[in-house]
Amino acid sequence: MSQFERLKDHSQESRTFCFRAFLAFMVVLLLIGVLLGRLYYLQVVQYDRYAAMSEQNRVQLQPVAPTRGLIYDTNGVLLADNRPSYSVTLLKEEVGKNLDATLAELQHIIEISDKDIERFKKRLNQRRRPYETVPVRFRLTEEEIAKLAINYHRLPGVQVEADLIRYYPYGESLVHAMGYVGRINEKELKASDPKAYAGTHYIGKLGVEKFYESILHGSVGMQKVETNARGRVMRVLERTDPIPGKDLQLHIDLKLQQITEKLVQGEKASIVAIDPATGGILALVSTPGYDPNLFVTGISSKSYSALRDSPDLPLFNRAVRGRYPPGSTIKPVIGLAAIDSESVPPTHSVWDPGFFTLTKGGRKYRDWKRGGHGKVNMKLAFAQSCDVWFYDAGYRMGVDPMSDYLGRFGFGQVTSLDLPEALAAILPSREWKRRSRKLPWYPGDSLNLSIGQGFLLTTPLQLATAATVLANRGKWVQPKLLKGIRDKNEEGTVRIKMPEILNATPYPKDIELKHPEYWELIVDNMVEVVHGKRGTARKIGLDAQYKIAGKTGTAQVVGIKQDERYDASALSKRFHDHALFVAFAPADKPRIALAVIVENGGGGSSTAAPLARKVMDAYLLGIDPTEDVIEDTGAGHE
Repeated sequence: MSQFERLKDHSQESRTFCFRAFLAFMVVLLLIGVLLGRLYYLQVVQYDRYAAMSEQNRVQLQPVAPTRGLIYDTNGVLLADNRPSYSVTLLKEEVGKNLDATLAELQHIIEISDKDIERFKKRLNQRRRPYETVPVRFRLTEEEIAKLAINYHRLPGVQVEADLIRYYPYGESLVHAMGYVGRINEKELKASDPKAYAGTHYIGKLGVEKFYESILHGSVGMQKVETNARGRVMRVLERTDPIPGKDLQLHIDLKLQQITEKLVQGEKASIVAIDPATGGILALVSTPGYDPNLFVTGISSKSYSALRDSPDLPLFNRAVRGRYPPGSTIKPVIGLAAIDSESVPPTHSVWDPGFFTLTKGGRKYRDWKRGGHGKVNMKLAFAQSCDVWFYDAGYRMGVDPMSDYLGRFGFGQVTSLDLPEALAAILPSREWKRRSRKLPWYPGDSLNLSIGQGFLLTTPLQLATAATVLANRGKWVQPKLLKGIRDKNEEGTVRIKMPEILNATPYPKDIELKHPEYWELIVDNMVEVVHGKRGTARKIGLDAQYKIAGKTGTAQVVGIKQDERYDASALSKRFHDHALFVAFAPADKPRIALAVIVENGGGGSSTAAPLARKVMDAYLLGIDPTEDVIEDTGAGHE
């Protein structure tokens, strides 16, 4: 028992306990020191940083999208408006991991397609900043808004937001001139200025909306907002208002545009009318068209497929992108080139047996009149559109003068200011054929070019532009849609200011002839086409209250063998000839110049010329074409 007591050392146990207690105390003290050091670091050393972070959780800087500028016609009629539209949006930070479940719940409440969900997820990946809502579906009805409102409590992160979107009150009437706006895609997002488009979801896609995007868009504003823990805005603390886009006024005359569209309704056609004094485009029609409102917030796959797959090509802008052989409508330019280049004199005459040959017994280049016109001078060649006279003149000239003079009138190039989709088409030359076809230029090519066939392709806009230059006797005015920027002063008076961009795009110089007197000779010959006793378009000039200078044209769609005759009844309509007409009026003091093309419409004199007369009557006389019917008195083939 005494031995057991000697093994128990109370003094040693006491020292061990004290050491352990001291060690524990030091560890606790160290931990308290670390905690206090960390607290000091966070509260003192890093105060500014974490104070800012805390403030940012409560206060956010948000961009405010500017209101897009409006677009008016020449008389002040509103063509492109902004209207409120309601969309359902999601805030990712508030939804958290329940994104798919929330989307599924939304589909049970309102109609949201799988395509809408796909687009939403794509937009979510393109989101430019945190706490930015992303739209799921646009254009909600009042009933759908009410359904969402009563389900807010179980849909965290879901909001109904109002937005101003583009609205085109006249639908397809002006789509090929004005274009439309649509949601910014990924490519446009990368190319655009992030600051300028902060908060903006729409951008000009085509036409005027695209070309004048920088003017119409405006400048973004900013606002400092207070948000709750879920990111919902509670109140606005500070705000810098955005600068709205500028309003534009176009040369387009809405009434003339609508009348012109009615005239070619049901046809694949294009009519372009220009004011020769200013170059302002009064009407730019391409039928059929489509409703641009479908594209603003995103068109459905079904609707887009219907437009894309339509055999009538409603998405195709025939006025600026349609490339057609101009046929006889370029004969005024060819005639002018022939006499001004002194290849033939103005008194030049030929014998027309109904064909032209380069060599005796060689290939026959047919005239449209199979029996020929007999002896033909320049005046009759214009009036009756005699191909043989122009074959002969084209052969004597060769390609170089023809290509040169055609280029001076704007063929083979884009001369318009604000039609970004316009094509240059094709102006053939020796160099062009050598480069594109790896072949030399043949005399037969010159014959085809002299009557507007062969390699030459033009757009309706180019033909209207050439008619404008003829109307101005060689003076160039640049074709354009924009009349100016609308500026309203304090009294409410609207003034039109001309932006610098109107002079930014180069266009050809005025045409200076060796013999300036030939301008009137060519114009007189064009007047003979409409008002002469043997003119191909005489049916539209009989009761005209003003003088019209014009030229009919008929362009072949399919080739006809030498020993065959053209028989429209034996061909499908898509193989019928195109009908064309160019004109300006009044001939002495022109106020309108235009070009008409009706695809597969047949003869220029029977189809295109009467349409042009009605358009000119509507503009010059204010006559409603539905009440004013011009009788068909018969005329030549072209």
